[in-house]
This record gives sequence, structure tokens and C-alpha cells, in this order.
Amino acid sequence: MSQSSPSTVYVASLEGDTGKSTVALGMLQMLSATTPRVGVFRPITRSNDGRDYILELLVEYCTADIDYEQAAGVTYEQVHADPDSAISEIVMRFHEVAKVCDAVVIVGSDYTDVAGPSELRYNARIAVNLGAPVLLVLRGAGRSPEQVAQVARVCEAELELEHTRAAAVIVNRCDPERLEDVRAAMGVLDCPSWTLPEVPLLTAPTMSELCQAIDGTVYSGDPELLQREALSVMVGGMTAEHILERLTEGVAVIAPGDRSDVLLSLVNAHEAQGFPSLSGIIMNGGLLPNPAIARLMEGLKPKLPILTTHLGTFDTASAAADTRGRVSLSSIRKIDTALALMEQRVEARRLLELIEVPVPSVVTPQMFEYQLVERARADPRRIVLPEGDDDRILRAASRVLQRKIAKLTILGDEATVRARAAELGLDIEAAEVLDPRTSELRAEFAAEFARLRAHKGMTVERAREVMTDISYFGTMMVHRGIADGMVSGAAHTTAHTIRPSFEIIKTEPGVSTVSSVFLMCLADRVLAYGDCAVVPDPTAEQLADIAISSARTADQFGIDPRVAMLSYSTGESGSGADVDKVRTATELVHERAAQLPVEGPIQYDAAIEPTVASAKLPNSEVAGRATVFIFPDLNTGNNTYKAVQRSAGAVAIGPVLQGLNKPVNDLSRGALVADIVNTVAITAIQAQAQQRPRATQEG
Repeated sequence: MSQSSPSTVYVASLEGDTGKSTVALGMLQMLSATTPRVGVFRPITRSNDGRDYILELLVEYCTADIDYEQAAGVTYEQVHADPDSAISEIVMRFHEVAKVCDAVVIVGSDYTDVAGPSELRYNARIAVNLGAPVLLVLRGAGRSPEQVAQVARVCEAELELEHTRAAAVIVNRCDPERLEDVRAAMGVLDCPSWTLPEVPLLTAPTMSELCQAIDGTVYSGDPELLQREALSVMVGGMTAEHILERLTEGVAVIAPGDRSDVLLSLVNAHEAQGFPSLSGIIMNGGLLPNPAIARLMEGLKPKLPILTTHLGTFDTASAAADTRGRVSLSSIRKIDTALALMEQRVEARRLLELIEVPVPSVVTPQMFEYQLVERARADPRRIVLPEGDDDRILRAASRVLQRKIAKLTILGDEATVRARAAELGLDIEAAEVLDPRTSELRAEFAAEFARLRAHKGMTVERAREVMTDISYFGTMMVHRGIADGMVSGAAHTTAHTIRPSFEIIKTEPGVSTVSSVFLMCLADRVLAYGDCAVVPDPTAEQLADIAISSARTADQFGIDPRVAMLSYSTGESGSGADVDKVRTATELVHERAAQLPVEGPIQYDAAIEPTVASAKLPNSEVAGRATVFIFPDLNTGNNTYKAVQRSAGAVAIGPVLQGLNKPVNDLSRGALVADIVNTVAITAIQAQAQQRPRATQEG
């Protein structure tokens, strides 16, 4: 059961268009990093267009077990009909949510159906009734720093009338060049304040949203690119050459379908080097291209979205200009941008102190993933991503760079990689892009590889060919210290990813086995499972290697290592070759790492369950408390991690490769963008751990 009074924060504003959802999303992330079960509650839902898209988004980012209906309070109609009765209903519904949460982000109304200062007072009444401190969000756009401070004072007075006050203030959508001026002006308040810059992307509509706004249809283009934001809209009413001169990154161009010269120029400009990447073309007036031009355009196979609408130029332009983009579930780039803004501009620890969030005694998957990112960001390392031709890699790279998790080198043809990223609306400007085929490093790497593999008959000429392979080139970057680690395997086999590591990087001192662990994030703790991916049938000596490496990896990620050497028998109760192998491996671990708590052979239930452990191994310091589980073979390990992942709903992070001199990690070919981001963070943390002792010795 949850505590009777969860930590709460009420996100409220004086007016619309403050970007309150950006702040609420950031609050959810901050709380999820430190609190097991985080929920959201929307006292008054938007009632003018069906389901509340902001609430839908925020429910997806909750870690508590609540759904949309539970998180919704009342509608504006109910508030208008009987304000007091509506508050009673809100309080009742809120406490139902609070029962299953350790913290709740309460998101105030949006001023879409009602406007005026009285709405802030009504939100303040709700906050008082829910016992929640108010986090006030103000809009800085179009205001001087002094005006923002004045608005804040007005809000303070409104809140005081309802016997509450702001615990903190966030001024959103500020002029980027005046952030510090606004912050200084906010010094007149009695509470802490933070400022966030105006980011056009967050209010820019996607091509899909524009299509809906103009009552349009999709004429052609890559459906995936309909989710790209149009950062500006231009009416292409001039000659083609003048339109080309005025193109900007992410622009959507409105032009009649009978302007063949304009359409062909835009399609080609989008693909051409030296021109901005467009978000789309809107053919207005109900006109379609001449059949010959249509055939020519089709032959060019443009991925650029092209829409058609029956509206005239003025109406099309007006509808496009009035369309405000939503931060919704499908807006991945906007979500990443919003989270990065809050991470980088708001002091999470200070804000959480203000709303009295208790220190948790458990670690949830969301908390662990956030801790990975925070540790990677604390000391950024350079990670090489060889598969620059994979959209998932580019999306992950954009997220990694935006959240400053690591520095990146992406392998591939630079023009192609950057053009595809721009086409997807991704910002990878901060990444280095290298092409192994043309890089000046190729000759140096070939000479080094020929030296390393001379005993296998490798020549410099053959080595030059080998170095065109992205896995070998990336691995050599790590070997030479140009990169601190490598993440690959989204589009290549495990063997293709790690074979170069065996040949070039080799194993770290004292370890002769390269193996892996999965970090298994259960509902309330994180365990390490090894080896589930690399060594099929380890010998006793290899099992000992795997156990010591796994304990070291667990320690790197904040898991106190207590090692269980698993078998179908516990203690001295069984015999046979399989049990004897585990028993011998346990003895080797005792000899090689005397300070490491290890127990074996031991069955899984005795290793993890205290009641079973007290019956089978009552005096063991590991039994019932194990955190690192070493499986006797790959067959057992791989099936067990998958069974726990599917049956217990665990989040499996990995495989994390271990035993190499420098970190290289393999992705599954079905890896999601989030998996890739986590693996980059893990690789960066491994690099931190491996390089820190060397830095100390050198110092």
C-alpha cells in the first residue's frame, strides 16, 4: 500500500499558452527518478474536443498503475453548473488516485473554455482542498522582465486570496537572450524561480497537424515524415529562383499544383546538398500537377510530404498560421526537447525538496534508467555509433545529444547521414560524422591492425580493406582512444559487433573471458544476470571469470554485489558433473576475489527468497539476498532472463558486455530508440569506471 499522503505538486498558470505541459512532463520525469509510483491527476479536463491529449500524454509517463479515466477529474461544464459540487467530486476522485501513488503531479486547467484571473483562483481552491503546493508557470513571451515580475505579483495575490502560495515559479517561453534578466527580475519573489527559453519547435505543428487544419490529403511522400514539425510556413507565390533563395530549415511551402517549375524546384532542393531540408509542400486551390509533371515527380521518388487542399492561398496560409502544434504522444522530438529543457534549466533536487519528496527505499526501472542518464551526463564520454544509416540510431543520437548524455561520433557518409537526420527533423549538429572509406584515419588504423594481426598473416593492404568495415573502424577508434566506447548491433549480428573487439581490444588484465550481463529492473530492485548472451557452455574457470566480471559490472551500476552461482542443487545436497562445475567455479571465485560475497551451488529460489534461504542455507550471507545471478550455461541464462522479463514485467537492459579492455556493447536487432539511449549511457559509465583508475595512477 502507498503512504496515506503522497507527495503532491499542483502545476498552475494565470493564462493559456504557457507551455504548462512541458513543465508537467519534466516534473513527472524528476519524480519518477526518485519515487517508485508516480501518478498524474487532471482536476478539470479539456472538454471541447473529446479526450484531453495532454492527460493522455502524461498518463503514459506515469509509473503508478492508473489509467486515463482514473486520472481525469471533472469537465468545464460541471464546473460551470456547480463549482462547489465540482470541487467535491475532484477531491473524491483525487484521493482514489492518491491511494495507489507515492507522488502525484496535478495539472491545472488550460483556459481553453473559460478565461480570466478567476480561473487561477479556482485552481488555487482546488490545490488547497488537495493539500498540494502550487508550482506556478508563467509565460515570458512578449513581456519584459519587469512585466513578468509584475504578473508574478498578481498571481501571488490571487493565490493568497485562497490561502495558498507558490512553492516555486517557472517562467516559460522567455526570449532566449533575456533569460538571466528575467531570472534577476524574479528575485523580488519570496520563492525560488527558474526560466525556460522559447523553443519554436514546441509550438510548431507537424505536417500531419497541418494536413488536418487545411482539410487536406496526402498526395505523396514518406508517411513517417508527416510527424516532422513545420518550423515556418511560406507562400510560394514568386518565381522558382526567388523561392529557392528564401528557403529555410523545416519550412513548409504553399504553392498551386499547376506551378510545375516551383514543385520540381522544391522537390529537388530538398534532396540537394547546400539547400535546407524542407518539412513539406502544400498544393493549394484543389489543383494537381500536369500528368507529365506528376510522372516526373513520381520518378524522382520524393520522400518529402506533399499535401493537397481545396482551399485558396489566403485561407490555406491563414489556417496554417493559426495551427499550434501539440505536445502529444506521437511528438517524440517535442517530448525529448521538453524533458531536456527541464533537466538543464531547473534544479531538480531543490524543486523536489520544496514539495517534500521522501527518500525511497526501493529502485524502480524508471529510477534506475534516470540514474544511468544522470551518471553518464556527470562526466560525458565520446561514444561511436557505427550504424549511421539506421533511423533508430539517428533518433537515439538526437536524444543523447539533446540530453547531453554523451559526445557522439556517427559512422557513414556525412552528407547522407546529416541529410537523413534533417529530413527526420533531428538535430545531430553536435555529432562528429566520419566515413571509414574516406577518413584520414583509415591508413593509420590499417597499419595498427596489420601490426596487431601480423601473427595471422595480416598485411597493410588487406588491413586497408578491413578498415572500411564500420565495426572494425569503430572498434579501432576505441582502441586508439579516439572514442571511449562503441555501441552497435541494431542492424548487424552480435558476431559482427564483437569479433573485432576480440581481435583489437582484447580482454582486460586478469580476465580471459568476454561475457555479458543483463541488468534486470524488477518493480522494486535491480539485479544482474550473467551470462545470458555470449558463452554457450562455460567451463568452471570461465564461470569464475563471469562471476567476477559480473560483480564488478554490478558495482559500477550501484548494485551491491552478492553473487549466487546457480545450479539445480543447493549446498552439498547434489552431485554430478554439472553441479561439480559450479562448485569448482565457486571455489575459484573465493580464491581470486576473497572479499566478494559468493554462494554456490545454489538454486534460484534459495538465492532470492529469504524464507527458502533460511531453510536451505541458514548461515549464508548471500542466500535470500543475492543480487548477481550466474547461470551455469547460456541455455539456462537466456531462457531465464526472457521468462522473468515477460512473466514478471521486468525491464531487461543489455546485454552489457564485460571483460574487454575498453567498453563495446551490442544491441539487439529489434532495439528500440530508448534501448539504444540506455546502452549509450551504460557504455559511457563503463568508460568512466575504466578510465578513472588510470587517471588516478597518472596523476
